[in-house]
Amino acid sequence: MNSEQILTMVKSILVAEFEIDEDDISPEANIYEDLDIDSIDVVDLVVRLKTETGKTINPDNFKQVRTIDDLVKAIDQVVNN
Repeated sequence: MNSEQILTMVKSILVAEFEIDEDDISPEANIYEDLDIDSIDVVDLVVRLKTETGKTINPDNFKQVRTIDDLVKAIDQVVNN
């Protein structure tokens, strides 16, 4: 799974599960401030990503994630390592 595929997956989850407008989801968008995702939503997002990727995702890996680009990079490390 490459970065573009991961970004597409993240966008589809955010649109479907969190009702975020796809136009608001850019690599530089801040997950908490721009997309209004809170810490409980992040847990739900990690669970959904685990389901989508089939990989165990440690929530600690996401503590430094702030932007969509950070999220894509964190998922890429989990999926491709």
